Amino acid sequence: MTTHEAATPPPPEAPALKRAIGTKLLILFVIGDILGTGIYATTGKVAGKVGGALWLPFVIGFAVALLTAASYVELVGKYPKAAGAALYTQKAFRVPFLTFIVAFMVMCSGLSSASAAARAFSGDYLAEFTGAIPPTLVAILFIVALAALTLRGVSESVKTNVVLTLVELSGLLIILVIGAWAVLTGGGEPARLGQFQAGAGYALFTSVLGATALGFFAFVGFEDSVNMAEETKDPVRAFPKAIFLGVGVTGTVYVLVALISSLLVDHRVLEGSSGPLLEVVKAGGVAFPPKLFALIALFAVTNSALINIMMASRLCYGMANERILPKAMARVLPHRRTPVVGIVFVSALAIGLVSTGGIEGLGDTTAFLLLCVFAVVNIAVLVLRRDPVGHDHFRTPTVLPVLGAITSLILASPLADRDASVYVRAGILLVIGIALWGLNRAVMRVRQED
Repeated sequence: MTTHEAATPPPPEAPALKRAIGTKLLILFVIGDILGTGIYATTGKVAGKVGGALWLPFVIGFAVALLTAASYVELVGKYPKAAGAALYTQKAFRVPFLTFIVAFMVMCSGLSSASAAARAFSGDYLAEFTGAIPPTLVAILFIVALAALTLRGVSESVKTNVVLTLVELSGLLIILVIGAWAVLTGGGEPARLGQFQAGAGYALFTSVLGATALGFFAFVGFEDSVNMAEETKDPVRAFPKAIFLGVGVTGTVYVLVALISSLLVDHRVLEGSSGPLLEVVKAGGVAFPPKLFALIALFAVTNSALINIMMASRLCYGMANERILPKAMARVLPHRRTPVVGIVFVSALAIGLVSTGGIEGLGDTTAFLLLCVFAVVNIAVLVLRRDPVGHDHFRTPTVLPVLGAITSLILASPLADRDASVYVRAGILLVIGIALWGLNRAVMRVRQED
């Protein structure tokens, strides 16, 4: 070694993500990620598909979510790294093209979810306070503001999430109190709870499947939390508690809210509103200010969008570190230690998505994309049983991922009565993904030749 070589310091390492999330904060994070746009905005659209038996799709969705959540808990405990489903797919199948498509679908599902939240923000809840403002402009400004907050840092973003989670939980508790009051005073129409809009036979079956597929949008979010594994203290122990408690609490609340909504409001009224829970408050017979509830709902959909922007950017960071995306996507702000390139990239895509559909279309697209991903993840957890690791972690009973894969595929299939535009939108996104895959391969080939 020469004197010059000895005097030259090694190149500085890129700053790592900061481990700032404990178990309690992660539990609130998961609950906040699941709660929000789905229950506050799409309840009416689910009612429009199935009728007064609004509660049934949420019960089925709850069960399907628990099956897949168990697979995610096993995998994040086994591989506590960012990138989530993309990482598990690569380790299980070692097919780079499949890994990229799964990762791209997860990212697009987060962005379509954030876009649905942006649309919900600019709908009936905001109309309680403002006059005619172009909803697309409101949605774009909404996403820009959340991107700026995400750039501030994970601690600031997660603490904001905690505050918003408590606010949106209070909104759902208000609905539960209103429902309890209605039951005690003899209000509402219990007969609605057993009414199906689609009639009987095959039409009823497909309507329930379609309503469940759309209602499943309300349960998505737990899968996002695994992308925070590198920013969580002791992720192997923290995630089982956080994910199971998160899905359990939100699933119970969702079923109760669905029962109350159908009890108090006709499904046709719910279907026609982008703020269906506001209709429940107005019909509940309790003197609760509609504007205050609308404000709570705005906080709820804000929380959904914030978390999805955060998760999509962390997914970009994780994929870049796995060399699925260009390394530049892993660039971190030195002082804030946030994935700056990923945040800018996903926010730009979300701004583009807000103009492609309404709440129902974007929500159904989110659910469809994730159901496809969940089928792959449930299969991956079985394949990866052949890859033991050197630490203890949660292991789900084998029957659960088998059932999770089957139910996910059924809900993603054409058996579920969903609008054709959902498949068109998802198909276009996949074409974009394939084009990006080809471009990335070409760039890597050129670099290798240089």
